[in-house]
Amino acid sequence: MIKQVGQIMLYVNDQDEAVRFWTENMGFEVVSEESNGEMRWIEIAPERGAETTIVLHNKEIIAQMSPELNLGTPSLMFFTENLDQLYSKLTAQNITVGEIVEMPSGRVFNFADREENYFAVMEKSK
Repeated sequence: MIKQVGQIMLYVNDQDEAVRFWTENMGFEVVSEESNGEMRWIEIAPERGAETTIVLHNKEIIAQMSPELNLGTPSLMFFTENLDQLYSKLTAQNITVGEIVEMPSGRVFNFADREENYFAVMEKSK
């Protein structure tokens, strides 16, 4: 039986720019970087030892190798313990953010990476 989500594949147009966004703006860390011929993948996570990581793949190369794959951006919900602090940080860095919205499950806002892929973040305490 499946017990957790291990990796999420995120297909991007510019892997280096995506790494910069996730590490410099979102505070993620590069866990590993591998390549095999022209194929390169970079594994990132919010912290070392995270149960789930994101693997950044080159969208164009994956499309050539596996044209049947859906290369759309997954709808991801991240959790933070301090939504207001993260919102202020992203706003100060000129990251596109949506308004903070009150949901039955908590406060949430959307943000976009530099390729205009949108993600959400929700406030959750430990």
